Amino acid sequence: MNREELPPTAPPDESPPEHPRGLMARFRNYFLTGLIVAGPVAITLYLTWWFVNWVDSIVRPFVPTAYRPETYLPFGLPGSGLIVAVIALTLLGFLTANLIGRTLVDLGERLLGRMPVVRAIYRGLKQVFETLFSGKGSSFRRVGLVEFPSPGMWSIVLISQSPSANIASQLPGEEEHISVFLPCAPNPTTGFFFYVPKSKIIEVDMSTEDAATLIMSAGVVQPGSDPQKRNAAALAGMANAARVANSAATLQPAAVKVKRD
Repeated sequence: MNREELPPTAPPDESPPEHPRGLMARFRNYFLTGLIVAGPVAITLYLTWWFVNWVDSIVRPFVPTAYRPETYLPFGLPGSGLIVAVIALTLLGFLTANLIGRTLVDLGERLLGRMPVVRAIYRGLKQVFETLFSGKGSSFRRVGLVEFPSPGMWSIVLISQSPSANIASQLPGEEEHISVFLPCAPNPTTGFFFYVPKSKIIEVDMSTEDAATLIMSAGVVQPGSDPQKRNAAALAGMANAARVANSAATLQPAAVKVKRD
């Protein structure tokens, strides 16, 4: 074999990655896979635990010591205050449904209506709770798009009710307006409230839960996609990347024997 026919040899600098680099790549991919699996579960459990303890801290001072579980147990029982709150609210609703309960509620409302500052707070909160929890209103059950904050930029809004007659008469133009709430990312409980002409709102086929998820994730989680399929695809992609990194680290090029004349 002549020297011109010899196969080209790879220069020393272009050698494949060594084994430790593949080991770090596998460690990183496995760590991210575990984070995807455990992260949502841990955050959900933490928020649930925080909510239970928060309700317990509010309800426990109103429960007599003789009826507290820690009086008879060597440890506290988380969730006991939440159970007491649920039973008390259910009992209050049951008592309010009869004639005597309605009479007492009307008496209490008339008493609160005579207080200058408390009256406005109570009426506003009562209307909000009746609208949100009665199940009869249409507030925040529809999602739309509004051109905000500048032309060509669109924001997700929650569509509420039409303005009252007093406000509608003061709005410019003759077109009907709709009150909307624009949540802010990543905290959808804060945002902007304003009135928009009805023709300027593009209503989209999306639930309020999907809209809240889209806002909280800042567009990372898009509505309409299957979370199980998305998580499975992410896990499969990471596992495949780990296998590729492992194979790239372990495969070594075959030595080329050069036969000289």
